[in-house]
Amino acid sequence: MADYRIGIDVGGTHTDAVILDENDHVVAEVKTATTEDVTTGIERALNAVLKSASIDRARIQYAMLGTTHCTNAIVERKRLNRIAIVRIGAPATLAVEPLTGMPDDLKAMFSSHVLIAKGGHEFDGREIAPLDTESIYRFAESLKGKIDAAAITSVFSPVSRHHEERAAAVFKDVFGEDFPVSLSHHIGSIGLLERENATILNAALIGVAKQTVQGFEAALRKEGVSARAFFGQNDGTLMSADYAIQYPIFMIACGPTNSLRGASYLTELEDAVVVDVGGTTTDIGVIAKGFPRESAVSVEIGGVRTNFRMPDLVSVGIGGGTVVHIETDGRFALGPDSVGYRLTEKALVFGGDTLTFTDVAVALGRASIGDPARVKHLDRALLETIYQTAVETIETAIDRMKVNDAFVPVILTGGGSLLLPDDLKGASRVVRPAHYNVANAIGAAIAQVSGEIERVYSLEKTPRSAALEDAKRQAIANAIQAGARPDTCQIVDVEDVPLAYLPGNATRIKVKAAGDLIG
Repeated sequence: MADYRIGIDVGGTHTDAVILDENDHVVAEVKTATTEDVTTGIERALNAVLKSASIDRARIQYAMLGTTHCTNAIVERKRLNRIAIVRIGAPATLAVEPLTGMPDDLKAMFSSHVLIAKGGHEFDGREIAPLDTESIYRFAESLKGKIDAAAITSVFSPVSRHHEERAAAVFKDVFGEDFPVSLSHHIGSIGLLERENATILNAALIGVAKQTVQGFEAALRKEGVSARAFFGQNDGTLMSADYAIQYPIFMIACGPTNSLRGASYLTELEDAVVVDVGGTTTDIGVIAKGFPRESAVSVEIGGVRTNFRMPDLVSVGIGGGTVVHIETDGRFALGPDSVGYRLTEKALVFGGDTLTFTDVAVALGRASIGDPARVKHLDRALLETIYQTAVETIETAIDRMKVNDAFVPVILTGGGSLLLPDDLKGASRVVRPAHYNVANAIGAAIAQVSGEIERVYSLEKTPRSAALEDAKRQAIANAIQAGARPDTCQIVDVEDVPLAYLPGNATRIKVKAAGDLIG
């Protein structure tokens, strides 16, 4: 009996949904407007795609969601948990307190319950100081009824996680076994402050993630779908509902990575630049060996500097809904504002009163949507200049993402990509695949489940081969915890970088494993 899967991806302008059959062929696809509360838009997209597919809903096995709930919560500073922040690092880290560098509004939100406890480790696993469990117990006891979650960060916990785990056990003892505790060695990389920030945000988002997961599962039940739910991660893979609630920060930026994975799947290209044109922005990323290339630098989220894994992306403020401002002297500006999901109300070609990039493309005959007669009166020479300026901005962004000056394949995805030309500078070829406008939802639907580990090993204590095997074992265990079927897990990426600035022949090993969805 054939089984089906649903993929849904929430963008700033549209929420896309697809249903794939057992051969990953598209059975149905829809685009609906993203709603302000996000959840309503998801429900509408789910309802619409199910109505358009003549299938037995009992045979839908999986439902995947890539959503902006967590990103929106941080940007809007809404629905965040009350959290306790514990840094294990006294006396070594007292000079720089937790929350340093965070925006003032978030600092005010999180600064009420902060403790720096004695403990932590050196890069080679030696204790800086014994863990002060007594102060952590007193701190936890003082917070009964005042917090919803805890964020615990210890110095060099990616090397030795023992102090974080012992501190977590204290909170579980005081608040109960189900109390959510975020541990930094599960989330971020070596740098203390950025890893601590990522852990704080993760703890703050757990309530949002729980509501998101429960809301999606309720929407599926309402439509008579008993499929198992999975959620998009920002490395182009999936995680189970339980894992998503535990690590909600990994949902951030899953939309662009869904587009990257969908583009790779639809074109069968494993190495390419992907240009995803939405209603508000154009996101440019790179597929390397079939997976999104990760950023090698710290990334800001809502003004917070973090170092957990994020896709390497460049975003430019040009999309189908970008507003074009023309002055009386002929000067113009593209954006930065956009009509977004109100494109079909506000754009001139749809009877609206706002000149958008879509109107420019239609007036020049570059796209065939709406009513071209509504933009015939516009100055064609000026529109050509505006259009070329937009295209050159995107071409410059493509060039920034390339590692050398060689021409590379460029894949166009997203509903707004129909506005772009078939030739772009720097591209060996431009590919606009079938179903390009819902590549993000397809990327969510076909994704595997992954797990990764990043640790520093002292090769004076552990042979390189043993260190690599240990990292691979942990990466596979993390993939299984995230919802992968054990017998399908494979190592898909290994990084081994010697750290010349640390003694003891230290090396940083990063391993990613991926596998198929568990049945």
